[in-house]
Amino acid sequence: MDLVIRGAAIYDGQGGAPFRGDVAVKDGRIAAVGTVTEKGAEEIDATGLALMPGIIDSHTHFDAQITWDPGCTPSPELGVTSVLIGNCGFTIAPCREPDRDLIMKNLVQVEGMSLDVLRGGIKWDFETFPQYLDMLEAQGSVMNVGAFLGHSSIRTYVMGPAATERAANDDEVSEMAELVRQAMKAGAVGFATSTAPQHNGWGGIPMPSRLADHEELETLVTAMGEDGRGVFMLTKGNTTDVPYLETVAAKAGRPVMIAALLHNPTNPEGTFNDLAAVAAARANGHELWGQVSCCPLYMDFSLKSAYPMEGLNAWKPAMEATGEALKAVYASPEFRQAVKDELAGPAGVRLFNGEWHKLEVTETAKPENKAYDQKKVQDLADAAGKHPLDWMLDLAISEDLETLFMAELLNTDEDAVGRMMADPNASVALSDAGAHLTFFCDAGFGLHLMGHWSRDLGKLTLEAATRELTAKPAAIYRIPERGEIKEGYHADLLLFDPATVGRGPKRRVFDLPGGAPRLTTDAVGVHGVWVNGTKVADAEGATDAGLPGKLLRSFGS
Repeated sequence: MDLVIRGAAIYDGQGGAPFRGDVAVKDGRIAAVGTVTEKGAEEIDATGLALMPGIIDSHTHFDAQITWDPGCTPSPELGVTSVLIGNCGFTIAPCREPDRDLIMKNLVQVEGMSLDVLRGGIKWDFETFPQYLDMLEAQGSVMNVGAFLGHSSIRTYVMGPAATERAANDDEVSEMAELVRQAMKAGAVGFATSTAPQHNGWGGIPMPSRLADHEELETLVTAMGEDGRGVFMLTKGNTTDVPYLETVAAKAGRPVMIAALLHNPTNPEGTFNDLAAVAAARANGHELWGQVSCCPLYMDFSLKSAYPMEGLNAWKPAMEATGEALKAVYASPEFRQAVKDELAGPAGVRLFNGEWHKLEVTETAKPENKAYDQKKVQDLADAAGKHPLDWMLDLAISEDLETLFMAELLNTDEDAVGRMMADPNASVALSDAGAHLTFFCDAGFGLHLMGHWSRDLGKLTLEAATRELTAKPAAIYRIPERGEIKEGYHADLLLFDPATVGRGPKRRVFDLPGGAPRLTTDAVGVHGVWVNGTKVADAEGATDAGLPGKLLRSFGS
């Protein structure tokens, strides 16, 4: 045996009670579970610790980062052994050389990435989606990686600039459908899109997928499922409600994963209504899932790129401007009034809902303003006798838009979030790892689920939490021989201390291409992470283990 882990409390991923035992690994697979008499080349005494399958993070955006960082930092050290990329359809393949800058600029806006980082980091050794997969496989990775084909990318590839201007014609839809078929044959896990109003590209123009009509969407999803495989994933907007998505599932005969069901205190029953509609669809024999998060959505931002506000139609002039022109937009009374008016109206799908008491000044840029740090915008505005929007914009303009703010946006009601996670039709994910690097870091969502929600709050058992992170997503996405501690399965494993497991506080590091910053978090209570039998992290963090991950290209039906 290459490795024997002895005396652990084994959570096998299926949701049953843990049992004390040993796990042996040979040639990257689990060779024995229970009592192992044979000695291993490496022996680990796991007394007092728990062993589970590695976390499967099904909602990430590592599509760009993985080309320069095959480690997909920081996910492996946070217990993640497999990731799915390409969610929401925001991918970098396929992409013609003349469109590269546009694709990167769109990622800057929609996923909160740095243009300089993308320009300096992405390796463009591909054009088509199959070539992108081949490149990833040749390069290698620390974790196992599966990829969605992205709607916005294939729209841009086929339609060029018109992708953000109009619906596709019949010939263009046919060409896109053929690209979908090619991607599925090459090993895509499925097809992903977004109709969410907050998903805007460069200059505030809607991401290409938002211009698709229902006929286009249904044709592409049906093409995905023609050979009896594939999961359709989307971040939904007002034009794609759950009953409509049930008709898509029925037509294609394939599962539909619906994101992002985050609890909104201004519409407290919205997510529960969606989950009830998902349950009704499942009762009709159609496999729909609601993707939820176990993390509150907090976001750091400056007024140079105010992502929390960009779902507002009135904010569009700010998305079209930079520098002095942007400050002029913010100073405009007409702009300010339009934003106030929209916030006063009913919300559809948006991040910020006018809850100014949940918006904080994190760090001011000028010494004379340091008294504002760590204080709520609502309180500061009240003290100044101003509307909170006016106060925030005035401060930001006075500091050349360098002021840092933190918004508490969604998913902050723990009773409601606990109810959502307990819904049998929900799937816990939405880390967004690889995106929004300067805004937040939820790559440790799995450790947070086990520590905060299971141990600290008791909202679900640890065996239920481990299943939610392992065997359940493996089954949803038809990932074979992963997600369980079972003889013959791939040895993706996480050894941890149930008494301490969790994620540490966020901190800022400067390790992106060009020394650019990102937010990260450290693992707490993690003692070892193995990908295909190779240890990629221990209690000290990431190890220098090479690239043991596999490109996932074969999925079940």
